[in-house]
Amino acid sequence: MGMIAIVNGRLCDPAATNLSEGTLLVHGDRIEAVGSVDFPEDAQIIDANGMIVAPGIIDLGVFKTDKPAFHFSGITRAALMPDQSPVLDDPGLVQHAARAGKPDFWVHPLGAATRGLEGKDLAEMALMRTAGARAIATGRTWIADSGVMLRVLRYASALGLTLVIHAEDAGLTANAVATDGETASRLGLPSAPACAEAIAIARDIALAREAGATIHFRMVTTAAGFDLIRAAKAEGLPVTCGVSPSYLFLNDNAVTDFRTFAHLSPPLRDERDRLAAIAAVADGTVDVLCSGHDPRGPEDKRLPFADSTPGIAGAETLLPLALNLVREGKISETRLMALLAANPAAVLGLDAGRLAPGAPADLILIDPDVPWIVDANKMAAAAGNTPFDKLPVQGRARMIMKGGVIR
Repeated sequence: MGMIAIVNGRLCDPAATNLSEGTLLVHGDRIEAVGSVDFPEDAQIIDANGMIVAPGIIDLGVFKTDKPAFHFSGITRAALMPDQSPVLDDPGLVQHAARAGKPDFWVHPLGAATRGLEGKDLAEMALMRTAGARAIATGRTWIADSGVMLRVLRYASALGLTLVIHAEDAGLTANAVATDGETASRLGLPSAPACAEAIAIARDIALAREAGATIHFRMVTTAAGFDLIRAAKAEGLPVTCGVSPSYLFLNDNAVTDFRTFAHLSPPLRDERDRLAAIAAVADGTVDVLCSGHDPRGPEDKRLPFADSTPGIAGAETLLPLALNLVREGKISETRLMALLAANPAAVLGLDAGRLAPGAPADLILIDPDVPWIVDANKMAAAAGNTPFDKLPVQGRARMIMKGGVIR
């Protein structure tokens, strides 16, 4: 196969401190060389024209594979949550899900921790791993039975699989659609205290310590939760966590007027927790930025708030909203790509998310300054349920390459 040379770009290696200038050379489906390199005269040349050359985004924990939305935002790999119909609790279903994105993007299924995600009987994790599951997940729910959770953690640990956890104490959050506070009280919405998250995190860290397991909290959204993650990391435990831009740029005021597009799980928090989430990204407590992509149509959203389904179409806004953190001086461009690519790859045990010779040629060109307006009616996603409707943003992927092929 011929070579492709991407020239005049700003190279964004997640392992580096800053952007660097240079050429990136692709041969076949792999990166051949990076930096000051010579390339053959017959190489196909792509002029990046000053744009950022970065690894493709790895979105950890989507609920739907959505090619148009993924390509718009530069997502080359998506870790699919087990909350499908049917639930990904069987090796055949996992194997089928892993083929869903070909040839346009990679899908990495997360196997269900328990059968039917019911929190009772353990699923066949070993067979699902063989079938292509990159991690195991509890899905949208918390495993309430501590005995079951300990067995899940021990089994996952023995297989070398990370357990991806949804952290909310179900005894407190059952039927709740909002966080306790002024907004929920004013609207009369069923609500739960924010401490439901910290209680769940504390228990699961204790059980993971007992089991010697590696765990990833998919969405941490409270100051108390981040404090627990910091303490676990300081102890040396293999604990990581993620957050989505919704919790960085919105607080619970967004549900005013019963805006169901802002009905999320976990629910939006108060301003103190929102600021704590930004601080946790800045200080390194947060390992992963993810979209939580869960497009929902009118049948799920045009309902009374308490009857609507949580979730947003987050893929298309992941990159531009994350770039706000760079513009505000919270993180660097290279740290951003660690959050969006290198760290998710590490959680999933993937050889991806880096700019280095021998790495997969999953690449994007990012124009960080191009302005556009989020429009729920024009989104590429399967449904446009976004709480950021009509928000002016900057930045998007201008080119996406998967396995050395421009898509």
